[in-house]
Amino acid sequence: MQESPDGEITRLLHQWSNGDRGAEDRLFELVVPDLHKLAQYLTRRERQDNSLQATALINEAYLRLAHARKLEWQNRKHFFAVAARSMRRLLIDHARGRPSGQKVELEELLQLLPSETKKLDEAIAIDTLLREIEGTHPEWCSIIDLKFFLGLTDEEAAEALCISLRTLQRQYGDARRWLFEKLSPA
Repeated sequence: MQESPDGEITRLLHQWSNGDRGAEDRLFELVVPDLHKLAQYLTRRERQDNSLQATALINEAYLRLAHARKLEWQNRKHFFAVAARSMRRLLIDHARGRPSGQKVELEELLQLLPSETKKLDEAIAIDTLLREIEGTHPEWCSIIDLKFFLGLTDEEAAEALCISLRTLQRQYGDARRWLFEKLSPA
């Protein structure tokens, strides 16, 4: 009986975290097509002038994942959640590092802001808050990553996280309420 790709990825993740270089090569051979789809999706949602392309994003994410190899990988889902979070943070860090253009008076600023800038500011604010709750509510972080940053439906996110649709919806509601309270002006 042949092992399923998901089972093989989980097995390879465990071997990789134990230092098996052959497992690392085979693992990335299996996951690169999915990582590339994920990177393409994320870079498509960026501004038109974004200089970080999907292949470069995968390469940068790979370097971060290679440093996290000793992580206790649970399964394929866990790996892709970490990869997605890594790519998201790379895009946000890349956006933060953009040169800041011309200086304008505060009153003129709202007229000059394109909608993409508002989305970027929102993404940066949400990313900052997710880092704040990562230790206490990691499930919220995963759900927000999948739904807000990756654009998955409730059904797709529940399947990716191996939880029921109702559980996902309840936790997503809790996470959204928490984020809304934190993002709302006092």
